[in-house]
Amino acid sequence: MVKILSLGKYLPQKVMYNSDFEKFLDTSDQWITERTGIKKRYFASENEAASDLALPAINEALEKANLKKENIDAIIVTTVTPDYFFPSTGCVILNKLGIKNVPAFDIFAGCTGFIYGLDLAKNMIESGNYKYVMVVSVEVLSKIMDFKDRNTAVLFGDGAAAALLTKSEDQKGIISSAIFGDGENYEDLIMPGGGSVKPATVESVNNRDHFIKMNGKAIFKRAVNYMIYATEKVLEKVGLTKHDIDLYIPHQANKRIIEAISNFFEIDSSKVFITVDKYANISSATIPIALYDALYGNYIKEGDKVLLTAFGAGFTYGASILQF
Repeated sequence: MVKILSLGKYLPQKVMYNSDFEKFLDTSDQWITERTGIKKRYFASENEAASDLALPAINEALEKANLKKENIDAIIVTTVTPDYFFPSTGCVILNKLGIKNVPAFDIFAGCTGFIYGLDLAKNMIESGNYKYVMVVSVEVLSKIMDFKDRNTAVLFGDGAAAALLTKSEDQKGIISSAIFGDGENYEDLIMPGGGSVKPATVESVNNRDHFIKMNGKAIFKRAVNYMIYATEKVLEKVGLTKHDIDLYIPHQANKRIIEAISNFFEIDSSKVFITVDKYANISSATIPIALYDALYGNYIKEGDKVLLTAFGAGFTYGASILQF
């Protein structure tokens, strides 16, 4: 098996409370809380890029594992807000770490990025060619948020988490993963501008095409259905049932989505870990940050089985079961 040896986390210093949005949007703390469960989020400074947030998370994961940066055999970055379209943020991180001759690349899988990254890292380690693989999920969504759109501006935050993976000598580790994609109606969650379809122009900037656009109602329904599907599939894959899972960590996009999934499976709320109130939706960094809080906050005991599930732009969706 392959296990998560250690985790690291980093949140920028600026805290944005719901009440702060009242100063420039037609919204309120009550409106945001009732519809999303979010109370606050963290925003990067003007000079902080994805690689800047990723670095302290990586260093903490290394420190917790009592390893050095030279022990890293590969870096997988999951993000939708890279430093640049190219070079990869993975390579920028290599430069900032001061290491060379290590494969480093980015995955654009939206909010499902960490689960995609876990599955890829697991396969790399099982190949025998890599001993320690660092999966770092990092987002600076504040840089692509439209602060004139009250329906999306209040939903997202910034942050990073890093997971150092290696081979397990016992039964602890990733029991199974199941990852999927479906491109139907991909335009329901999209940043239209900046790619080869709509390169940056004066018109694209004036149209605010370089910000997140979302069809909220359609996304809500898809998120619930796809995370239910991924959860069912990963359980079936290894012959487990919902009763075998000790803690569920779903993607923290919206408390109503989490409640809809929990109600479908009839999961007691005590077995569902929630952080959306503290951090909002940090896309691919959401689940590893929640996993960090659960593990180091002693919500996970030795022997526990933890199920992660997510849904993201693309659309991507997936689930993983971890044994601790």
